[in-house]
Amino acid sequence: MLRLGRREFGAHEPVIMAIVNRTPDSFYDQGATFRDEPALARVEQAVAEGAAIIDIGGVKAGPGEEVTAQEEARRTVGFVAEVRRRFPDVIISVDTWRADVGEAVCEAGADVLNDAWGGVDPRLAEVAARYGAGLVCTHAGGAEPRTRPHRVTYDDVMADILRVTVGLAQRAAGLGVPRESIMIDPGHDFGKNTRHSLEATRRLGEMVGTGWPVLVSLSNKDFVGETLDRPVKERVVGTLATTAVSAWLGAQVYRVHEVAETRQVLDMVGAIAGHRAPTVARRGLA
Repeated sequence: MLRLGRREFGAHEPVIMAIVNRTPDSFYDQGATFRDEPALARVEQAVAEGAAIIDIGGVKAGPGEEVTAQEEARRTVGFVAEVRRRFPDVIISVDTWRADVGEAVCEAGADVLNDAWGGVDPRLAEVAARYGAGLVCTHAGGAEPRTRPHRVTYDDVMADILRVTVGLAQRAAGLGVPRESIMIDPGHDFGKNTRHSLEATRRLGEMVGTGWPVLVSLSNKDFVGETLDRPVKERVVGTLATTAVSAWLGAQVYRVHEVAETRQVLDMVGAIAGHRAPTVARRGLA
């Protein structure tokens, strides 16, 4: 059972986490949701299309202008409070590696802290424990926040992913983060080249086998672009193919830009796997 905010999800119930970037320079939407009203409209659309979680980020993942903790908080805290006011039942996640920001957003109503940089600030898990918030434990290959990988090597990339993410999850549980609210994330592209990310996808079942719910953040990433030689705006098909494979292998939470398309993929995979019935079943019955 995965428990986040007011919601509980069964073992075979896929969960969509919609991305809402409060940044002027995000790699995909180039700041389309930096201002409040477009961002709130994005939340409303994502919820209507089937997202259970809204993931709010105040700092671009890649290199760029410095964003201080104060500026990150300015971009996210008030917005979290407003989303909580307008959408009381939605699960609010905040993508941050900073404990001070994590504390501020939890005070404002966040349910989950999405630590995409692999515990670089160990106090973030302590914040999640103090507020009873969920936590995403990510493998970033030891990379510093907002850096790109350069000639990264692993003897066994999945072994390293398991060592780091399970270790972070166990530490978080030991600190008091609710065990049923902890997820592990292989960290596609983070501290990895394209071949590493493809192998992590291919071996995702090993993460699922740990018993911790697995979150994947695949949406329009560079490993998809390099595999198919497609620019950022032409990676949806590759993303959805990777989503289908991840769903078949047992991932549960999907951090995405395209909510409606992801919902259809997850529903189709779930039906093939026998975890959900077809929405309509008339063929051959008339």
